[in-house]
Amino acid sequence: MSTKKNALKLLAIDDTPANLEVIAAALEQEGLEIFTASDPLAGFELFLQTRPQIVLLDLLMPNVSGMELLEKIVAADPGTDVILMTGHYSTESAVEAIQKGACDYLTKPLELQKLRGRISSLMNDADNRQRALQLDRALVDTFQFEGMIGRSPLILETFAKVRRVAAHYQTVLVTGPTGTGKELVARALHHLSPRASAPFVVCNCSALVETLLESELFGYVRGAFTGANTDKTGIFEQANGGTVFLDEIGELSPPGQAKLLRVLQQREVQRVGSPVPRAVDVRVIGATNRQLRSMVAEGEFRDDLYYRLSMVEISLPRLVDRKEDLPLLQKYFVEKFAKEYNKPIKGITRRAQLRMAEYSWPGNIRELENVIGNAAMMTQGMTIDLADLPAPLNGPEHPVSVADESMLSLQAVQNRHVARVLERVGGNKARAAEILGVSRTTIYEMLSRLNENKLDDPKSAGDPAARAAGAK
Repeated sequence: MSTKKNALKLLAIDDTPANLEVIAAALEQEGLEIFTASDPLAGFELFLQTRPQIVLLDLLMPNVSGMELLEKIVAADPGTDVILMTGHYSTESAVEAIQKGACDYLTKPLELQKLRGRISSLMNDADNRQRALQLDRALVDTFQFEGMIGRSPLILETFAKVRRVAAHYQTVLVTGPTGTGKELVARALHHLSPRASAPFVVCNCSALVETLLESELFGYVRGAFTGANTDKTGIFEQANGGTVFLDEIGELSPPGQAKLLRVLQQREVQRVGSPVPRAVDVRVIGATNRQLRSMVAEGEFRDDLYYRLSMVEISLPRLVDRKEDLPLLQKYFVEKFAKEYNKPIKGITRRAQLRMAEYSWPGNIRELENVIGNAAMMTQGMTIDLADLPAPLNGPEHPVSVADESMLSLQAVQNRHVARVLERVGGNKARAAEILGVSRTTIYEMLSRLNENKLDDPKSAGDPAARAAGAK
């Protein structure tokens, strides 16, 4: 074994010790730490101990074949570059090896110059990946704003609006689907305001019991009701001089809405059981995932309260509408959970990233955080792979973004439907034509158009319609 500080690690597993000596001598170079094993089972244990970036693996060995060991190594760490070596080359085994995760397939006796060149190339790739990781970290820092991350036009506009209104607002309404970060926006508004050092008090309106609403919001005095043994300060008094964040404000009952409106108008509260109003100086931020304007039209939300709250309205986009932010968010959460779980996780495999890019993320950023947190807990390697992702992302069937479908042209929707039917019937064009109610000639014409689209747009390679066209 050759040992060098900060070196990339290479593990060679071959049941012929002479081959290991040749490999070690040929690859003895600066920047490479070499481990060898002549027993496949001992080699796998050494792999788990050392976590090498590159593995040279003999195909034919006793007890465990190279192909079996390849599967175990890729399952343990999909980010490992594995090169299979064999003296009995066949196209079938080469294809199988690549399909199972090998990055190359070399024949024996090894051409040492070719081996050095391939290893040098993998080392350059590893160096580029490390540089990319460093760049990703810099990008996360660059595009982080008050605990929020993004560089898409939609989210950058949100950041700009928060900056503009933070110094001046009295009331703000933050809207957006669940999981988009409404409380983070509220905290950013408070932190950037002149009242940053004053209290920021959170109230979940959906958790307020009607009978206790007044006492929670405005407090009470001793003796106001049975069990009121001392005076209690309400949320608005607690936040005096600072900010009250009313989360899920759309769930507030009509009586609660009326009481809140009075506070916003009069700038005073009255504790339960007290005849004396108390002045409060607070900024109020309301947040909801409901359509308050529609609720106003249906008589479910007071129009005067809505207009007072929405003097400034900040609407947060869904994650599916800002997918260009996915890589940054993924990097941020991977680093967060790697540190939290004390695991050497470096990133997410390309195929797992592609699966995540196809997903519709109905739970938005909160769901993404939960998915990566779960995957980081499950993975045993240095990268998160498909198998580490929770359902429904790790199955062959995963939801297609409804937003993506809804914004497609009529022709594109037809193409996708034809492709799905063909996949369900195993490519049987006669059966597909019968289900679709068209002739086989029409099916062939549709496939011809799909094939033309695939050739014109290389990005369509991952689309079901493009796959159907390729199967023509």
